[in-house]
Amino acid sequence: MYHYSGSVAHADAGSKAGSATGLLEPGARDQDALYFQRCTWCGTAMFHRVLCPVCRGSELRTERSAGTGTVRHSTVVHRNTPAARNVSLIEMSEGFVVRGRVMGPLIGIHGGDRVRLSTAKDPVRGEPVFQLVDEPYSAWS
Repeated sequence: MYHYSGSVAHADAGSKAGSATGLLEPGARDQDALYFQRCTWCGTAMFHRVLCPVCRGSELRTERSAGTGTVRHSTVVHRNTPAARNVSLIEMSEGFVVRGRVMGPLIGIHGGDRVRLSTAKDPVRGEPVFQLVDEPYSAWS
């Protein structure tokens, strides 16, 4: 039996995690990687869920993301922070969406920009941090 806490699978005492179930061994996680769940019934990828949003299945397999994605939406937030910060929705190549921050000029981050994972967990906000793969378009060039 497994319990899911965020994107981590925890085995109950007495049960064994194994590659036959598609779950990661406890303690075998890389702290600088982004992990997500995939439904074993319908194959839907999701981030930090307990049930599949498509079929409501509870049998979720934890997988490691390749760390690449595309900015779906980006905005600049000025409240509750000493300086303006970027908040973006990133559609990962595996098909799930995650909220995070993209490093770079705040006005230079747009929907459709390609990004890759820089840090799995920002030390202040606890969200993933991404960096632009390609340089943003500049009208001054």
